[in-house]
Amino acid sequence: MPEIRLTNVTKRWKNFYGVDNLSLTIENNAFVTLLGPSGCGKTTTLRMIAGLETPTTGRIEIGDQVVFDAEKGINVPASKRRVGFLFQNYALWPNMTVYQNIAFGLQNIREEMPVLDVDAKVTADLIRALKSPMKICDLINECKTKDGKLEIEKVYLRFINTFTISMDTAKRLFSFKIHEASDPKTKAAEQSEALKAKLESIREVHRQKGEELNDSFQVVKDGTVIQERRKLTKEEIDLAVRRSARVVKIGMFMNRYPAELSGGQQQRVAIARTLAPQPQVMFMDEPLSNLDAKLRIQMRYELQRLHVETGSTFVYVTHDQMEAMTLSTKICLINNGVLQQYDRPLTVYNRPVNLFTADFVGNPSINFIEAKGGQKADGSVGLSILDGRKVTFRPGEAISFDRWFAERDALMQKQKEDDAKRLAVEKENKDEVFQYHIDRVEEEDDSIREEPVLTNEDLVMAVRPEKIRISNRTEGTLEATVYGAMPTGMESTLKLRVGDYLLTSVIFGGVTYPLGTTVHIDLTDEEVLLFDRKSGRLICAGTLTLEKA
Repeated sequence: MPEIRLTNVTKRWKNFYGVDNLSLTIENNAFVTLLGPSGCGKTTTLRMIAGLETPTTGRIEIGDQVVFDAEKGINVPASKRRVGFLFQNYALWPNMTVYQNIAFGLQNIREEMPVLDVDAKVTADLIRALKSPMKICDLINECKTKDGKLEIEKVYLRFINTFTISMDTAKRLFSFKIHEASDPKTKAAEQSEALKAKLESIREVHRQKGEELNDSFQVVKDGTVIQERRKLTKEEIDLAVRRSARVVKIGMFMNRYPAELSGGQQQRVAIARTLAPQPQVMFMDEPLSNLDAKLRIQMRYELQRLHVETGSTFVYVTHDQMEAMTLSTKICLINNGVLQQYDRPLTVYNRPVNLFTADFVGNPSINFIEAKGGQKADGSVGLSILDGRKVTFRPGEAISFDRWFAERDALMQKQKEDDAKRLAVEKENKDEVFQYHIDRVEEEDDSIREEPVLTNEDLVMAVRPEKIRISNRTEGTLEATVYGAMPTGMESTLKLRVGDYLLTSVIFGGVTYPLGTTVHIDLTDEEVLLFDRKSGRLICAGTLTLEKA
């Protein structure tokens, strides 16, 4: 499967930027999730790669082919990009059977492809199947009901799945009546010899024309496979339909109509239809959003399996961060049309590069705690949090805050200059530092708060809920009151009141905490994140020590 490269891709409508200067490389066989809030530009990005939307500027490559280049005027249509697209709405034809729905797109393909001798291929498939006469008999016997009646359609399906053949070939195989012979092996050998003679006569006809057949039964002349502009044959269509149906396990539903299927089965049909043409890349735009919660979890496993079995590159759009975390090899997090972070799921979770990423990824949401302080000579950082509580933050690795702030200022200035040069039209939806939320007992009206004058001492500490633990000791901990508790069996989500602030904690185990209970929470020995409040960027991760009051 090909690598996909986006270089400085922008899509705008007048002065609204849907996607802003996006550069991205999607590796071969990756499962990349485009994640972000509604309206952030993820579907627009997907549609531009697929060819359903035209970028304003930039360049897109799929493998060795440049499919879009604004400067050179290249824009390959979607039908020529060999990509599969699975929409949120499955768009199945209600008046067509499952088979007809999957085959519909294949019947309309007309392009340059190798010339195939179908008769030779079918003959060879029969010879291959006849090498296992006893297996043929066993498959047929397995399809008998309790009263001995043979279910012919089930036999055909078993033949198709076992020998990887088409329906017509399965019917011909059954017509040999191997199972009715007194000696199935002898009967199969006789049929096989007749078929081998037929196959040799077909090859001889080609030899007389100066041609030969390769292992795939494509016609070869002068060492080159003959190509012609044609449609797929009935045999090729049937094999493609059966192959994709086998992958998603819907072979038994081929004669049903969409209305006779469950939501999950309909989705499998839509996936099979997308897989049938063997696209280079699979694009999926929130395909699970119409399913109930239990079925969504089940289908996540199916998509994981499908990705491995097909070896395809998957690009998947969702606003559900749980789907992104569980399915992806990499998450591409977008906000306001701008790439925020592109990394492995656990890296995005444990090392978010900015406040937006830290807040968006994780359920329950991360705890933000405003902090003020500076770095000491020994490298630690003395901070004041939660209305005056003194803590010491120790970075996980050596870092100079003065150097970091100098680099930040230089980077922000360069970004400002680059934007001034790059933006042909002033951006209406301006990029701003993410406004994080501090959870309080009594919420303040942020609209009437004055914007603070920020210095390098203004920081934001972020702590994942599972990092806040209930402690049996009192020294070196924070005293808190259980303000809210939601037990689910294997864990409890707690709202803990510390002064006027609320912290969210996830406690694993079937323990209940009555409201109003006084507990001690431990933040020591757990990794917390420290962000710069001015730029919203991650400075470093480290550990905390609570100073004695």
